[in-house]
Amino acid sequence: MAQVTTVVLGRGRRGMSGLDVLLGVLLLGAVTFAFKLVGPLAAGKLTLSPAVTRIAELLPTALIAGLVVTQTFDGAAMDAKVLGVLAATLAVALRAPFAVVVLIGAASAALLRAVGLP
Repeated sequence: MAQVTTVVLGRGRRGMSGLDVLLGVLLLGAVTFAFKLVGPLAAGKLTLSPAVTRIAELLPTALIAGLVVTQTFDGAAMDAKVLGVLAATLAVALRAPFAVVVLIGAASAALLRAVGLP
């Protein structure tokens, strides 16, 4: 059977050294800082259409909803996590403050787990 070796940054060795990891983290930090710097600099010079502005306003809500759905309904049957989200959804429908919504969701899931629901 042939042995497979990993080639990282053009060197025939396995894994990455601490220096490689440090340089990668520093590069990632510099690129992230540059992206964050470009936003405020371009904000005054860039005008968006009303449709694009509306989409940009709704995008964070859609992303968070997608994350909640994928983390809640992970293929398991009805469990405490799903019922906790349903309890929190009911609190939102009743216009409870955000902190109360979070507490209701967490407390209901914790209580259901305490009584043996997975």
